[in-house]
Amino acid sequence: MQSDKKQILNRLATIEGHLKGIRKMVEDDKYCVDIVKQSFAVERALKAFESALLEGHLASCVPTGFKEGRDDEMIRELGELFQLSRK
Repeated sequence: MQSDKKQILNRLATIEGHLKGIRKMVEDDKYCVDIVKQSFAVERALKAFESALLEGHLASCVPTGFKEGRDDEMIRELGELFQLSRK
């Protein structure tokens, strides 16, 4: 889990760096298209972050929940995540 946590934190640091860069671009009145391109990069990075986090959850937390007899809770949680992903 620690290697997964490190990977997740590295992804967040990358996203933070991108956001700071975008803020600076806006402050410096950079070309709008260049700023939008960077925002797309942040969006892709967030999707990669979400995927890594969800993959870890599905590989560890969900099986543990089922083993502990929390089936209804796990199913409800997964349903909520699915609904959120569809919005």
